[in-house]
Amino acid sequence: MKMSFVGGVRFVGGLGMLLESGSTRLMFDYGVIPKKPPGYPRKVQFVDGLYISHSHLDHVGMIPWLTGEYGTSNMGTEVTLEVATVLLEDSLKISKLENHHIPWGINDLRRYTEETEPIRYGQSVTDGPFEIKAHDAGHIPGSTMYSIEENGRKTLFTGDINTLDTRLLKGASPVDCDVLVIESTYAGRRHPPRKTVEREFLDKIEEVLDRGGRVVIPAFAVGRTQEIVQVLSAIDEEKWLDGMGRRVAKIYLRHPEFISNPGKLKRAMDSMRFVKTPNQRNKACEAPLVVTTSGMLDGGPVLEYVNRIKNDPRSAVLLTGYQVEDTNGRMLKDTGHIEIGGAVERVDCEVAFFDFSAHSDHAGIVDFARATGAEDVILIHGDNREAIKEDIEQFARVHLPDEDVVFDL
Repeated sequence: MKMSFVGGVRFVGGLGMLLESGSTRLMFDYGVIPKKPPGYPRKVQFVDGLYISHSHLDHVGMIPWLTGEYGTSNMGTEVTLEVATVLLEDSLKISKLENHHIPWGINDLRRYTEETEPIRYGQSVTDGPFEIKAHDAGHIPGSTMYSIEENGRKTLFTGDINTLDTRLLKGASPVDCDVLVIESTYAGRRHPPRKTVEREFLDKIEEVLDRGGRVVIPAFAVGRTQEIVQVLSAIDEEKWLDGMGRRVAKIYLRHPEFISNPGKLKRAMDSMRFVKTPNQRNKACEAPLVVTTSGMLDGGPVLEYVNRIKNDPRSAVLLTGYQVEDTNGRMLKDTGHIEIGGAVERVDCEVAFFDFSAHSDHAGIVDFARATGAEDVILIHGDNREAIKEDIEQFARVHLPDEDVVFDL
């Protein structure tokens, strides 16, 4: 078996792993680089099948091109396949609105929806010489790790993982393997305890509201919005939800087996008011609190809300997710400025960050890698891989691949 990567090894985003054995060629994820406009990995030659770890665009954003070009079949959990379709439809719409290039079109997207096949946790499939089994990755509902066995040797591809429980789902458990291919987004960094983050987040909201300000919470539509809405159940104020998060929550509730407590999510969603019309958005702009997309502030309704409060020092933007380099959110976090309508604007309201990450941190990655028993660990999907290399070398050989470097396994 030979392994190589078409993207997403030295940075976060654009992940794609290619496995080859004999005449069989399989891909695991094929995403975009989340910046504005998005970046794309290189195009690959014919691929027989593709296995999707989860629905975030940095893992699925290039898949319609692959399916449109080759008719490649796509495997993933039911909820992953359904949510990915929603995000891909939105990507196509945004590319037209913002007039930026996207390497696939509506016919490719339709072909993708025709060439999907669901896989369940614990299910094994045979694909050429490979025996592939799906495992819960704990990252977002439906996220999947894949163990790939050939000739008695097992490789585990994690996609994005989280080993800690959240309000939305249980953390991932290690899977025995010989070779571990693992994300390293938070190499060199540690997450504070989740309960501490939630308490500080709620305290900040109360502080802002008490001083007469309004709170804007940018949140990823997939996973983060549904968790934040549950945290906000402790706030007895008028709360609005804008953007795609409501649609994704409905998908999760149609697949309750993928979330820890469907009843709690349903009750939390029922406590929100939803923006469906321009008039309702105007009302939400004057409300005490709104949760809205996009999580990295690169478009979507969030910019209208930030524009309304940016000159009000009583108000606050509370960031709840990782802000990738070259995104609007990263600019806001690092410089206190944001691009709105093509102009870079100073933001005088408070800006605070709360670590609601759905990724394992440095210690979580190390502990997970050790527990798999892997002899070889291949670190990908991170811009600080060297920071974790020494810790993992205490028990395994560590590899830091570049794109197109071929591993002969």
